This record gives sequence, C-alpha cells and structure tokens, in this order.
Amino acid sequence: MKKPTIKDIAAAAGVSPASVSMILNGRNLSRFTEQTIQNVYRASRQMGYVSKKRQRHKNPNETILIVCPSLMNPYYATLIQSMEQEARLRGYLTMIFTTYWDKAAEREVLEIATEPYISGVIFSMIPQQPRLAEETSRIVPMVAVGDRAYTLKLDTVDVNNYSAGRMVAAHLIGLGHKHVAYVSTTLNEEHSSRVKRCEGLSDEYFQSCPSGTVTVYSQDVSSHKELYVTGVEHEVGYALTCRCLKESPQVTAIVAINDMVAYGVRAALIDAGKRIPEDISLCGFDNIYPSRFPGVDLTTIEHAIVERGRSSIRLLSEKLRGHSDLIDENAITRVEYQSSLVVGSTSGAGPCQSSF
Repeated sequence: MKKPTIKDIAAAAGVSPASVSMILNGRNLSRFTEQTIQNVYRASRQMGYVSKKRQRHKNPNETILIVCPSLMNPYYATLIQSMEQEARLRGYLTMIFTTYWDKAAEREVLEIATEPYISGVIFSMIPQQPRLAEETSRIVPMVAVGDRAYTLKLDTVDVNNYSAGRMVAAHLIGLGHKHVAYVSTTLNEEHSSRVKRCEGLSDEYFQSCPSGTVTVYSQDVSSHKELYVTGVEHEVGYALTCRCLKESPQVTAIVAINDMVAYGVRAALIDAGKRIPEDISLCGFDNIYPSRFPGVDLTTIEHAIVERGRSSIRLLSEKLRGHSDLIDENAITRVEYQSSLVVGSTSGAGPCQSSF
C-alpha cells in the first residue's frame, strides 16, 4: 500500500503542501485558523501519515524537554531534579526551558518542541496556553504536572488543589480561627492551582464556618519581574502581609499560596512584632524542604513533589514507547496524587474555639 504524502494530506484538507508541512511541524501556527489546523491533523491521522523526522528519531536515548516557570522556588527545583533522576534511569537526556510565566516564551518553547531531537515534553505546570499545547501534543508526546484540570486534553500528573484548600481551612476552623486571609501572587485563570486553593479555602469556610471570613490579598507579578527579581515571592508575601495587618486587624490566620510566599508573610509578621502562632497562625502549600528547617517548621500541604516528578517521566516514557502519530487524541491519562496536611509549629489555637 502506498504511503501517504504531504501532498495527499494537502488535497484532503484543502490547503497547500507548504501549509501542511508547517502545521505538522508546529511552525507558525498563528498563521492558521483553528479549523485549518484540525483539518490537517485529522487528515494526517486518517491516512496514517508519519512524518520523516519522527521516523528518523525513535531512539529512546534522546532528549526530553522540561518546561518550567522558574527555578528559584524549591518546589520547581525539586520537581525537575526528580524528573532528571528518573529520566537518567531510563536513558533519556533532559533539556530545561524556563518561561517565567511569559506567554511569548511558552509559544517559543512549543515551537522548539517539534524539533527532531526532542522526543517528548513535560510541562512542570499547567500550560498558560492550553489549546496551543494540545495542538503541539499531536506532534510530540506531552505530559503536564500541576492542578487537576478535566478540560485539559493532555496527559497529566496532578493533585487536587481545591481539596488542599479545604484541608487547610478545616485545620484552621478546628483551631478556632474565624477570620483568615489568603495571600497570593498573580491570581487568575492562567494560574489554576492558586485559584483552586483559594476556592477550596473559601468554600470550606462558607460551609463549616458561615460567620467567618476569608479576605483575599493578591498582587500581579509580571514575567519581567519573575525573571529579574529573584526573591519576588518572598517580596509579595511581605508586602501583602503589611497590607493585611493594616486593613484587616480581625485576621488571626494567614494562608499563603505557597511556602515561598509564606516565608515572606513570616518575615513581615516578625518585623511587626507578631508572635507565630500565638498572635497569628500561618499556613502554606507544597511542603518544600526549607519548611522543615528548625525555626521555620511551617504548617503546609504535602504535594508529593518528588513522586509526581518521577511519575511524569514514567508516563511520558510509556507514551514514547508506544507513541504514534495515529494515537487517539481522546485518550487522556490522568495520574492524581493525594495531598496531606503537615502540621508544624506555625499554626495554633485561635481566639474562637467555641462552635460556630
């Protein structure tokens, strides 16, 4: 049986061979409509077309491209190191591309992902441009590590950040904290884990402590600042806590979006003469290794960072061993890890221990 060619796909999709070549290689996708891209992908799958560059590069000893927003937060450093540990065990090389939450950088890395020397891609966060990532995943195997997102058409290794937020709220409610604050860096749909944690915290208070309040303090952080201000999360935590102390004196517990922001919160509380947890309790998320240092001992959420990093490589490896351009785009694998509360010395009894 004659193998299909780019010309055959072009005829079926009603576009030029040059357009087919660009789309299947993930180049200049912004030049084409979503429908044109889908038509080309559909025709290539139906015809069983396998690009020459994919035929030439099936050697498992190739490169996995790891995409991350930043390396300053030990969360990402630990996650990526665990990925590299597993990748080396399986004979893969790794390449790291840091976006600093810049959409243009994300588009650039998705173009790089289609190069012949890239075997597969792992996003260490949920892509900011999910539809573009999904399009690229039809060319090169891809896995995302982050928040549970059922609308994302990518294989994922995730945690349930909404449940994690409710877990922290239940802990603080049980300690008698009626009024809490949530402190976060940029809070929008492109950072789903941050939003989900906030929603979980708020919903648990609404349900279990309806007379309580959750006051949200957030500060947008540009990609330029992410790149050039190495202590940006600590800085945001500090600044927002100063605001909180002035504007919300009723707050007896602060929940930070992650442990790095929590360290900034901690510094601001200490500078303001507040005792932790006697005056104000403090919680974070991620349980990064500095949170267990003596003197820090943060109450936080364990998110199985190392296990998820290794699992993402194992999942991608399975895709690489059985990957085909014909793979069913509707077949999505989701691996979810359960979060757990780690109670440290930064959370203690609040002033309202009676029932709500």
